[in-house]
Amino acid sequence: MSIRVPFVDLKAQYNSIKDEIDKKISWILENTAFNLGQDLRDFEEEFADFCNAKYSVGVSSGTDALIIALRALNIGPGDEVITVPNTFVATVEAISLAGAAPVFVDIKNDDFNIDTSLIEEKISKKTKAIIPVHLFGQPANMKEITGIAKKHDLYVIEDACQAHGAEFENKKAGTFGSIGAFSFYPGKNIGAYGDGGAVITDDEALYEKMYSMRSHGESEKNIHDIIGSTNRLDNLQAAVLRVKLKYLEGWNESRRNNARLYKKYLRDLELELPEEIGNRKHVYHLYVIKVNNRDKIREKLFERGVATGIHYPVPIHLQPAYDFLGYKKGDLPVAEETANSILSLPMFPELTEEQIKYICSSLMEVLG
Repeated sequence: MSIRVPFVDLKAQYNSIKDEIDKKISWILENTAFNLGQDLRDFEEEFADFCNAKYSVGVSSGTDALIIALRALNIGPGDEVITVPNTFVATVEAISLAGAAPVFVDIKNDDFNIDTSLIEEKISKKTKAIIPVHLFGQPANMKEITGIAKKHDLYVIEDACQAHGAEFENKKAGTFGSIGAFSFYPGKNIGAYGDGGAVITDDEALYEKMYSMRSHGESEKNIHDIIGSTNRLDNLQAAVLRVKLKYLEGWNESRRNNARLYKKYLRDLELELPEEIGNRKHVYHLYVIKVNNRDKIREKLFERGVATGIHYPVPIHLQPAYDFLGYKKGDLPVAEETANSILSLPMFPELTEEQIKYICSSLMEVLG
């Protein structure tokens, strides 16, 4: 008997908190409190507390969070920023939109994060920052990254857009560098009902600058001290996120339990399963395996009602938009090999053990 398993089920999560969400949204509508309201201020405080950071600024997306972080650190034309090629394009777009140049470092095969042993060879006189991406919900090696950054007087901006609540050595992702950037895209571990994002920092001057930048550079109404833009997190999304934030730790634990179930039921198959590195807490925004003949297996799983994803099929250095950088196939071999073999299985807190068993039995059938 076949069942349908979605890649993510946002409706199931909504139904579990429907009364709270509907009440919040109704209050926002009835009070026409749409921009820069109390719910946004409260969410910023609550999200900073969740991350164990001093300050948080709600912004309009994870992409804007990264752009604002770069601009707040005065990174722009003539500067280089080191990052990885196996990420959503927004990480690299932000560098480009700030006017700087991305420089790619290959990844490690065990956690898909930046290979810290390769960073220093890419540092030049133009390098101003490192943006590690805590991919799929597992932090990069922040001890080594911050050590390299300190040695070479570089900024660290953490792309924690997939790592809400993840930890490295018992410290929350996003709190190791100058600024941490988060996305609240609907499918994230904590997602808005539209776009949204945030930056966190312990630096009061950076906080005040980013707070101003997200709303036209205002210090007070109609007084614009710096050039900013319209990058605010709207009050309705902040209200939704306030409801969801109360459940985030529990949802993350459900994801981690789902990962344990996957490991239990897939352990005898010829697959490379994700491993949680010993000093890190993985929050499994995505559950990504490596498998041969990935595209054919994905097709056969779809025929059995199992939706899957690929995160990400083409590394950024090989994307048409970045042809001008001059990278070619073979330049970043681990990232390129990974892109051809990774497969994201369904992962969301409401995923049941019955569904996981069905996914795993389907994989067994497909693999013969």
